[in-house]
Amino acid sequence: MRRLAAACLSSLLLYGVLFGAVLDRPLSHGFLAQQIEARLARAGAIGSPKLVILAGSNGAYSHRCETIEPIVGRPCVNGGIAVGIGLDYLFARWQAVLRPGDVVYLPMEEAQYIRSRAATETGPDAAIMLRHDRTTLATLPQRWTGAFFAFDLRALLMSLIERALVAGGFHDPRAAVTGRSNDWGDHVGHTPALGAASQAVLATMAPEHPTDAQIRDGYGTTLISGFLRWAGAHGVHAIGGLPTGFADSPLPEDEVAAIRAVYAANGAGFLELPDRSRYPRSAFFDTPDHLSEPWQIAHSEALAVRLKPAQERSTVTARTE
Repeated sequence: MRRLAAACLSSLLLYGVLFGAVLDRPLSHGFLAQQIEARLARAGAIGSPKLVILAGSNGAYSHRCETIEPIVGRPCVNGGIAVGIGLDYLFARWQAVLRPGDVVYLPMEEAQYIRSRAATETGPDAAIMLRHDRTTLATLPQRWTGAFFAFDLRALLMSLIERALVAGGFHDPRAAVTGRSNDWGDHVGHTPALGAASQAVLATMAPEHPTDAQIRDGYGTTLISGFLRWAGAHGVHAIGGLPTGFADSPLPEDEVAAIRAVYAANGAGFLELPDRSRYPRSAFFDTPDHLSEPWQIAHSEALAVRLKPAQERSTVTARTE
């Protein structure tokens, strides 16, 4: 029995050392980690008051701080990252750089409200935290188990493959195929020409919308609500919004009401464009959450005009506190 226990402990120790200090996935997880760090670095560098956009990839692809910044008259950083990144991790990182008077606009994807706790705790940020960001992991005790056991045989094989590719001078083709990030954190270069190959797929997509009950009871909603309360307590003006999507697949009224209620119940504002951020399918790049670049710019211009009064109110509030 002692030998069995010793073997188990030795296996766990070897596992922890390998995945916590030796193995890595520089092309997949490293790519996401670099994007997160670059956006946070900009937020720290530009100071306050600032405007921050937080969402999944809808934030980066469909919103453009480069366009919004001169219209609202304050520095802007696009914190949009993949939906798979846990909102608890995302919020924990951004809380460190948000200050009184800052405005945070949250056009969260529908999927983020209903994302389960299990999915949140086993996303790519679990591996990122264990390997590169144990400081944040230490502040999220509910994530410790998921982070430690976030690896399997596939993770081992992919780590070896990715490290070998990087060591061999592998050229990452993603920028040429889907575009890149600019200094504001926006995704740029996702032109209609690059997205032409996705139009046939987009034409057949049938988006599914969650119910009002799913929005209300979702684990993601719980995390968003907690962040909104934190923002209110720290002088940060949070504003909810709707994600972009197909005009021929409108959000049900009950769902919109449920999303709006999340922000109202937690003392945050809510901004709804007249078209509810719905656009023709030809306006999208490769998914219903990703506008192509010309439409990203047009959407951001329309949004900025309505965000400007909100950010001006937050500036006045910050000066009187």
